[in-house]
Amino acid sequence: QVELVEFGGGLVPAGGSLRLSCQGSGRTLRSYDVSWFRQAPGKEREFVIRLSRSDDTTLEGDSVKGRFTISRDNAENTVYLQMNSLKSEDTAVYFCAAGQRIGGPSSRPDSYVYWGPGTQVTVSA
Repeated sequence: QVELVEFGGGLVPAGGSLRLSCQGSGRTLRSYDVSWFRQAPGKEREFVIRLSRSDDTTLEGDSVKGRFTISRDNAENTVYLQMNSLKSEDTAVYFCAAGQRIGGPSSRPDSYVYWGPGTQVTVSA
């Protein structure tokens, strides 16, 4: 079992950058595929990006391709989401998730067991 907490949200101007952290406690995050999702007001939770536990390959959602990257720091038991060229439509609460169920699609929120409480990202126009 792992507990997740996100850090780093805030207000950033359009075109700017922000780095979010997903800190794990309990079990090491290296044991899990870790993904980021986001949810804007009135919208469904949206898949952002995933980092594979086996070979550190990544999978990006279409809306963030070429702008967002994901990485991990095993010593800190942390996974990072680097967000560049931010747009107003990136405004949302961002969540990290781990513990993907076998057979569950990476892009579906219900495929994941463990979630952090989320951190707000607001991009001003």
